[in-house]
Amino acid sequence: MKEMFISKFGSAPKFYVRAPGRVNLIGEHIDYCGYAVLPMAVEQDILIMVEPVKTQVIQLANTNPLYLDFSTSVNNIQINQTKPLWHNYFLCGLKGIQEHFGLNNPTGMNCLLDGTIPPSSGLSSSSALVCCAGLVTLTANGKNLSKVELAEICTKSERYIGTEGGGMDQSISFLAEEGTAKLIEFNPLRATDVKLPSGAAFVIANSCVEMNKAATSHYNIRVMECRLATKLLSKSKGLAWKKMLKLQDVQVELGFSLEEMLTIVKEVFHPEPYSIQEICKCLGISLEELRTQILSQNTQDVTTFKLYQRAKHVYSEAARVLEFKKICSEAPANAIQLLGELMNQSHISCRDMYECSCPELDQLVDICLQFGAIGSRLTGAGWGGCTVSMVPTDKLTSFLKNVEQAYYKTDDQRLALENNSLFATKPGGGALVLLEA
Repeated sequence: MKEMFISKFGSAPKFYVRAPGRVNLIGEHIDYCGYAVLPMAVEQDILIMVEPVKTQVIQLANTNPLYLDFSTSVNNIQINQTKPLWHNYFLCGLKGIQEHFGLNNPTGMNCLLDGTIPPSSGLSSSSALVCCAGLVTLTANGKNLSKVELAEICTKSERYIGTEGGGMDQSISFLAEEGTAKLIEFNPLRATDVKLPSGAAFVIANSCVEMNKAATSHYNIRVMECRLATKLLSKSKGLAWKKMLKLQDVQVELGFSLEEMLTIVKEVFHPEPYSIQEICKCLGISLEELRTQILSQNTQDVTTFKLYQRAKHVYSEAARVLEFKKICSEAPANAIQLLGELMNQSHISCRDMYECSCPELDQLVDICLQFGAIGSRLTGAGWGGCTVSMVPTDKLTSFLKNVEQAYYKTDDQRLALENNSLFATKPGGGALVLLEA
């Protein structure tokens, strides 16, 4: 990579930055609702080699020839939301740091990027790139921030590309530590070590269906459905609904348990989809107010929203995360069995209540359970990407062989991607800067 950098830019890099991808063990689509999640960093990462330069130009190159070179002035950062190309994610991290410090004359840079996280696979390659770019910009401009501050800035700056994410991906990328998963909580952001049980391995299997959060509206529609559910729940309970943004806000305000919130969801919502007219009527606002004050730019044209199903998933998934952490802390003799059951429940809820699975993910989960996984579920946003399975260590070799045979060898396209698609992983370390000697 260093040789490629020198041949590309005519000089050597001064420092390297790496930021890992992640696998979310449990807690899907609840970070943007305010609830704790339980991810771990994977060993796969994004690596950027950097040379700060006197000109105020950013030159970006990629070791993968499919990703074209890009250059721009550091004073004129334009992020195109309609075409989320690879360099736009770099620009998100760059812009976030520039704006945080109000940098008027930021340093120009030559950067070469390499990545081992399969793209659009639900292992957070895009957020790892945003985090990596943020840390690159911070280092090149001689600034300092804590890991928590970096995670919060990178969470906000990824929204420049149009995704309304919640902060899990950026937080674990910076706060991860080798050998432990983390319970990540929000407002304020904090991370607690979660020791995973010995005797089980976590295996990632890529469905080979690509899903780009920024390129589709599925993800942002779910964020809006949760926001609308928050507003209607608040209004029904006489709370100041205009101030309420997240489903957790309602629970905190009411002082109820997650189980009690599930009962309220059943009382307040009907299972049939809500039309925008019905939502306006419930809130006593006009269609214009709904579109300008509540809905995001890219959900303006949606005409129906499922509120009951989404709220039910969020509150039940939030409870599963806390139960997962409790089991890991108490380590009962049947811990692996109990954790596996929670993972299975999570997948069923993602599939049926949140509708963020796809036929290939469901098939892959079934295959993994058939060949010895105790628990298996989609991980990441869904609609494609990966599953994560908990497999007893003594069954790992036969599990990998059987899943390879049943899922990858039956399809030429999957077979071509197989090398990067099925692997056991351990909790990896977080983002870091390596200075050249």
